Amino acid sequence: MNMNSLPGKCLSVVIPCYNEGETIFQILEEVLAQDSVGEVILVDDYSKDNCVEIISSFTDSRITLLKNSQNLGKGASVALGIKSATKTYLVIQDADLEYSPADYSKLLALLISDQADVVYGSRFINSQGQETDRAWHKLGNFFLTKASNLFTGLDLTDMETCYKMIKLDFAKKLNIQEKRFGIEPEITAKLARMGARIVEVPISYTARPYSQGKKITWRDGFAALYCIIKYRFARL
Repeated sequence: MNMNSLPGKCLSVVIPCYNEGETIFQILEEVLAQDSVGEVILVDDYSKDNCVEIISSFTDSRITLLKNSQNLGKGASVALGIKSATKTYLVIQDADLEYSPADYSKLLALLISDQADVVYGSRFINSQGQETDRAWHKLGNFFLTKASNLFTGLDLTDMETCYKMIKLDFAKKLNIQEKRFGIEPEITAKLARMGARIVEVPISYTARPYSQGKKITWRDGFAALYCIIKYRFARL
């Protein structure tokens, strides 16, 4: 499919954000610049910086700002955003600058042509981004993806990717339970059990270091492993 012929305004973008005042303006501008974006649902997770003020300065009618009454975690924020989504397709977008919204069209093309129900943007197949992540973090991603594949029967290279673009009817059935970063294996396990057709495409990626606010730690890796096992057997 010619990417220039993709229908416009068919995509809901869910952006969980917590203390992302340094990057939220730029990422919002980049998201809103994409022709496919029909709505942007930002869920502020009780930020202590100027994140909400920056979001409120935008006048684009596609923006909806939701606020958690306390800090609940990324998973809870994504779940709230999905409940509010109305467009045909949905993608999760982190509020930092690691992932580029310019890649939306590559993921969306496979959904619109019905070659997939879900498209993952992989950082590890023909990656064009700067590989600035710590070696142990990459190794952890590799291990968790292999473990996820073992339990789901999938053959993914990047289960932990933020970019999961999903047909809305599948997204609405996820019923996300995890509050933090365990949502990645939870979403993957539940989609696999639904029988969703999951395809990967390469995306650009520029990792940010912990000094710039990266929030994932080794503790989240152990929690993710637990979730891989838990949601393989949990009731849908």
